[in-house]
Amino acid sequence: MAELSRLVVGIDLEPAYVERIREAYPDLEVVVCTEPAELPAALAGAQGLVTWRVPSEALAAATALRWVHFAGAGVDGALSPALVERNLVVTNNSGVAAPNIAEHLLAMMLAFARGLPELMRYQVRHEWHHPSRRFELAGQTLGVVGLGDIGAELAWRAAALGMRVIGLRRRPGEPPRGVERVYPPEALHELLGESDHVAICLPLTARTRHLFGPAEFRAMRRDAYLYNIGRGAIVDQEALIAALQAGEIAGAGLDVTDPEPLPPESPLWDMPNVLITNHTSGGTPRYWERGIEIVLDNIGRFRRGEPLRNVVDQREGY
Repeated sequence: MAELSRLVVGIDLEPAYVERIREAYPDLEVVVCTEPAELPAALAGAQGLVTWRVPSEALAAATALRWVHFAGAGVDGALSPALVERNLVVTNNSGVAAPNIAEHLLAMMLAFARGLPELMRYQVRHEWHHPSRRFELAGQTLGVVGLGDIGAELAWRAAALGMRVIGLRRRPGEPPRGVERVYPPEALHELLGESDHVAICLPLTARTRHLFGPAEFRAMRRDAYLYNIGRGAIVDQEALIAALQAGEIAGAGLDVTDPEPLPPESPLWDMPNVLITNHTSGGTPRYWERGIEIVLDNIGRFRRGEPLRNVVDQREGY
């Protein structure tokens, strides 16, 4: 049994969800503290913390801290060296936004298939034209780079639309639902050459930074589309711009860019074959409806000395 008597909620969590924690664990002291300046004092004696970030001064004061749960899925900006050195158990909300992000990806794919970006420009100008290109997703191949929670949610939805789905992941195992074939990382170019659509569903780590560069765009088909909902820095953005300008790929749907916000002078804004959705794919009114279940489950697991859900490999960064 591991002691967990005080939990600090360092985010603006809806009161109803805070009450869910208190009702499930009446003996647990739950302290809500959303002011960064007050966090060091709030963490005195606390073994658990739910947060977006852990400021260095708060971490130094949290001598009893044993478990940190990050409210997001990506932890690339939250794993400070000081936090990693503390060797705390770190968990995250991975998978909570997977259903809505998968829908967001499909929305971008369908938009290109039906010529919606072009039609919306006509609507703004009050002009009645047909789009220059339309196609059907059924029968096309989707390559999912990263078959984690988001990639798996996307795969079966795309398969339900009649797409052939192939994927890439580091760890071997049975293909997720809807995936015809799984490639290892060294076969990335093979996957790219087979795909009409390529969805990047990866975290940002040392391994994935600028994973997509000039060679990868040359490996893609000229009529293929790229989508990125991971992190902007997974893609060499200048190389992407060059590939789009040269017609090496047909278009791109970007929910993330490098940097963010995307500067107004970026040529990506004005490219007719680019969709930019301003890092909004993770938004859903059901986020904490699913996320609170992970927190509640992990409180019980921590107290029973059992492995926690969604444990982050702090050395790998996800």
